[in-house]
Amino acid sequence: MTIKSVGVLGAGTMGSGIAQVFAVQGFQVQLVDNQPSHLQQAVLNIQQSLDKGIDKGRLNSTERDQALHNIHTSPHLDRFVDCDLVIEAVSEEEPTKIALFQSIDRICPDATILASNTSAISLTRMAAATNRPDRFMGMHFMNPVGQMDLVELIRALQTSDATYQVLYDLSQRIQKTPVTVKDYPGFVSNRILMPMINEAIYTLYEGVASIADIDTVMKLGMNHPMGPLELADFIGLDTCLFIMNVLHDGFKDSKYRPCPLLQQMVDAGYFGKKSGRGFYPY
Repeated sequence: MTIKSVGVLGAGTMGSGIAQVFAVQGFQVQLVDNQPSHLQQAVLNIQQSLDKGIDKGRLNSTERDQALHNIHTSPHLDRFVDCDLVIEAVSEEEPTKIALFQSIDRICPDATILASNTSAISLTRMAAATNRPDRFMGMHFMNPVGQMDLVELIRALQTSDATYQVLYDLSQRIQKTPVTVKDYPGFVSNRILMPMINEAIYTLYEGVASIADIDTVMKLGMNHPMGPLELADFIGLDTCLFIMNVLHDGFKDSKYRPCPLLQQMVDAGYFGKKSGRGFYPY
């Protein structure tokens, strides 16, 4: 199967980034979100991102204009009817994702592959809720999508070899490096990253060092481009808490217990950069 037309559900940060990457590589992209304002903002963000790409010499104005021409927006799921692949990138709420996939499953032809950009939720459970579990798997892109080379390909228990190979080849076509991962809580990236962030929060919670000093240790001592507390703000503390709970519930291991300070900050509405306050003010 050759992928020519790609649907992206969700016009937030991840969805717009995924749409941009495919559009730049010449794919026709149907970007769908039930909030027209989200779609308008997504197109604006994509245009600004492409303009920065021109400034940095990554593409020219003709390529920018063609990429924008390749993106078609709509608030209606039926725009996915002609897509060879639909990638979901909505909020990390399993019931919401499953309900949307069931709707898309009824709209799309049998050959259409369904994929989720989830960072933690079981692909096997989502696949089982559709009538095409063998044509379902995870494509976990990293943020910002346009700059990060990695994509985790998560095989549900039901994913066929043919589906996996199509998405593996597709990942390379869009200039990403695919890494194959089995469907376990947190996959690879978040199973390693989130406990590190959680431990950094514990270090702050226990008064071992200040926010700035904890981040400085990891940046200067471990050569990380961003400290774990700053990174948590960038990801979203609510998202970090969600993933830690997925790990804790999935493995039943106390080492994944979320730090009480993380829970408290989320309860206070301190989500990080997106809310204007996290470990740092924004």
